[in-house]
Amino acid sequence: MKKTLISKIPYNLPFNIEKICCGKRIFDSSCSPEAKVYFIERDGGMYLKCAKKGTLKREAMMTDYFHKKGLGTEVIDYISDKQDFMLTRAVAGEDCTHKDYLSTPKKLCDVMADRLRRLHELDISDCPIQDRVSEYISLAESNYLSDNYDKSHFPDSFGYSSGEEAYKYFSKGKRLLKNEVLIHGDYCLPNIVLNDWHFSGFIDLGNAGVGDRHIDLFWGRWTLQFNLGTDEFGDRFFDSYGRDKINEDILKTVAAAEVFG
Repeated sequence: MKKTLISKIPYNLPFNIEKICCGKRIFDSSCSPEAKVYFIERDGGMYLKCAKKGTLKREAMMTDYFHKKGLGTEVIDYISDKQDFMLTRAVAGEDCTHKDYLSTPKKLCDVMADRLRRLHELDISDCPIQDRVSEYISLAESNYLSDNYDKSHFPDSFGYSSGEEAYKYFSKGKRLLKNEVLIHGDYCLPNIVLNDWHFSGFIDLGNAGVGDRHIDLFWGRWTLQFNLGTDEFGDRFFDSYGRDKINEDILKTVAAAEVFG
């Protein structure tokens, strides 16, 4: 994860967070236009995420839930005022885009698959978000109907040549999606942190909840291809996870949904 030293955080911070940041070195660690992320050199490291009002509420809730499960970091504070601020402790180690992990792709692939299978086998009865599938379907339909999706990737956007082709397949297959397991929702290499190959925790949990395992499986294979520059390890990822739990029709339906964000 990149870190660029800055002189100060360019926001009017809540008093409690301002006190924590005062006199400490601050680094910009942002990688998305939707939110700004800052690393604070204090007590082993902390991350402050800043975004539009209300947009971090779910992430704070699910990060706290994953922390209680031993799968994520502690939420030190979540404040929603004119905008949202979420302060968390840093997870020990490096995310899986670190060169030490990318240079050993077979091992990385197997670790990713193992951690995902373990996540999907957890008890979900106490999860605060029990229906990610309805939200997932609703977002895809809304973005298609409002023409709010990136057409520059066609042809061959996740295997589809047009939005119409993708939506047709999605409409046919969406009934197959089930709320069956605890999902990360954005199961990509930057969101998995290892410490010398030992699992430390998941980050960026705004899309987590009870949903369909194939959403995580789709993104797990996609991130290996994207970050390694080859799909050579995709089948290995699925084999390591367990083909007994994978339905190719549902994977194609998820790919169609992802065309629409």
